[in-house]
Amino acid sequence: MSRETGDNRDRNHSGNLPMASIMDVYLSRRSVMRGSLGAAVAMIVGAGLTGCFDSAGGADSDTALAKPPVTDPGSKLALGFQSIPGSRTDGCVVAAGYSAYVLAPWGTPLNSQGNPWKADGSNTSSDQANAMGMHHDGMHFFPIDGSAEDGLLAINFEYIDTAALHPNGPTTDVDGKRPAEEVRKEINAHGAGVVRLQKRGGRWQVVDNDPLNRRFTTASRMQISGPLRGSEHVKTKYSTAGTHCRGTNNNCGNGYTPWGTYLTCEENWPGIFVNKGTLPADQRRIGVGTSSGLYQWESAAGDSTEVDDEFARFDVTLKGTSATDDYRNEASTFGYIVEIDPYNSNTLATKRTALGRFRHEGCCPALPVVGKPVVWYMGDDSNNEYLYKFVSTALWEAADATPTDRLATGAKYMDQGKLYVARFNADGTGVWLLLDVATATQDGSTLGALYGDLPGIILNTRGAGDAVGATPMDRPEWTAVNPLNGDVYLTLTNNSVRSPEQVDAANPRGPNRHGHIIRWHDSDDHSSFTWDIFVFGANAAGSADINRSGLTELNQFASPDGMRFDSRGVLWFETDNSETTLTDYTNDQLLAVIPTDLVDATGKQVPVNARNQVDLRRFFVGPNGCEVTGIAFTPDNKTLFVNIQHPDNWPSTGKATDVTPAETKVRPRASTVVIQRDDGGEIGTA
Repeated sequence: MSRETGDNRDRNHSGNLPMASIMDVYLSRRSVMRGSLGAAVAMIVGAGLTGCFDSAGGADSDTALAKPPVTDPGSKLALGFQSIPGSRTDGCVVAAGYSAYVLAPWGTPLNSQGNPWKADGSNTSSDQANAMGMHHDGMHFFPIDGSAEDGLLAINFEYIDTAALHPNGPTTDVDGKRPAEEVRKEINAHGAGVVRLQKRGGRWQVVDNDPLNRRFTTASRMQISGPLRGSEHVKTKYSTAGTHCRGTNNNCGNGYTPWGTYLTCEENWPGIFVNKGTLPADQRRIGVGTSSGLYQWESAAGDSTEVDDEFARFDVTLKGTSATDDYRNEASTFGYIVEIDPYNSNTLATKRTALGRFRHEGCCPALPVVGKPVVWYMGDDSNNEYLYKFVSTALWEAADATPTDRLATGAKYMDQGKLYVARFNADGTGVWLLLDVATATQDGSTLGALYGDLPGIILNTRGAGDAVGATPMDRPEWTAVNPLNGDVYLTLTNNSVRSPEQVDAANPRGPNRHGHIIRWHDSDDHSSFTWDIFVFGANAAGSADINRSGLTELNQFASPDGMRFDSRGVLWFETDNSETTLTDYTNDQLLAVIPTDLVDATGKQVPVNARNQVDLRRFFVGPNGCEVTGIAFTPDNKTLFVNIQHPDNWPSTGKATDVTPAETKVRPRASTVVIQRDDGGEIGTA
């Protein structure tokens, strides 16, 4: 979630045991407190994923889990760049030996139906429907015929800056109504897109008018699949059968599938709706507003140009005698993982409801193994929300990596399966709690008794997590899976509402302004896991209770957000920082580390600590005001794509590292930045 969107409110009133308390008990159990914060820090930083095992190989918990594989020290990768200082300019900075240039900024036409972007903001809603959207975020590169120089970039457009989108900002008439043309333009600036790219003369370019170029906006027709398809929960005046819906919104993190499709994640979508009546439990828990929508799109309802209630649908107040008479269920068609086939422009985007309904941030697949289920990990990006995973009923078949019908393959693996929510135990283990009708709740009931059936549970995914006792987390965002051993990583960006009363030696930051990255290793039966904290965000000058990973000026960071492993096992993560000590030093950034290089004398993986922190390095810094987000690689790892959203005064040229002169004011444009090594080699490694 960008710090520029979302309300950062705590809507979890379950009373479930918070992570701070779990960490406190965890360290107490391991007898490392002894009145010393330093001992506590040494324990959690030095234990690693195998820290909960004793010398005999047993576990503190009742169930012993398999230890993560030990990396062969003779096959270690190495980072091939030096960490760079922070930067505070209207330009990007990248490590020595690399170049960065701007690609496909907001407003870039994808076809001849859209006019070129106009610097005065006067492009029409139709232009915007056929151009790159606003505030680029998660993305993935899909090669054409396996090429590393020709492919499709599937990309999210998270939210809008109305001041930049319109010539003079948004307007409202004397009756409080928004102009229909402005609303349509805003709707068309959200969503996702697919754009054909080719490398020509060593530089990547957009292929104009390619038949695979297309946009998905908040108005695009989409399919509903999985348990909620056809249910009473998603029937509307638009789709009385409950099989289709319109649009995707606030698309932040992303994922992909082993069969070559893109997954875009609907995050802060509740803000676009308003319910002026009594909120159903699911709308209250997920944050639908009661006075007006964030952009007041509903106010344009009744305009003489309105088609098929295109604006009225954002008012989800009960008005008719049944759900098919109004749009009471319109918000129930949002909050899902949306699958897109980038290679077939004749297909509809499909909402995979089996993977839960919440503020989805990312959706990373586990390593597919023939004969075993396919698994995805997902965060719910709000304060004190949960970590989820989905395990397919179907077992992975190698032939499905190259199917003739990708969305049919998606239905096979993503429409039927088990949805779990995580509980982190104090002994360094955890359990996955099944969200199904027979699952017992903390009060002695069942989820079926609370929500009726599986569609009802999915509609109320957050409430189901509350009921079974999941662990509230510090804004769980992107997940990433290490291709070398299957370990899973999760960015916990921050938690502005954790109270000082929750402070303890193990988790002393209340509120947590810096965030951290947690990791775990699943058991083979998908029911449990072992976990540790991989790295704590901090400012280098922070006291020991803040700088628990021993960071220095060259790798200090806060609010980890976007994250991805490349195919070699290098972990890359980005920041969305608002902690003033760090914002005074540097803009948001991209850092890299190789987790399997961080081992103790016995070869066991350990977290980032004062002894090995030099192996966490700052690679890239964005321009003033921005968030660095979205990560994608070409198959040969020779091109890295990152996104810059909401910059202050950038870009002024096509070279990302050019600093906009102070006397020059540009209409800011979110953009993709292409990073390549000057000698043509692989990104990041020696």
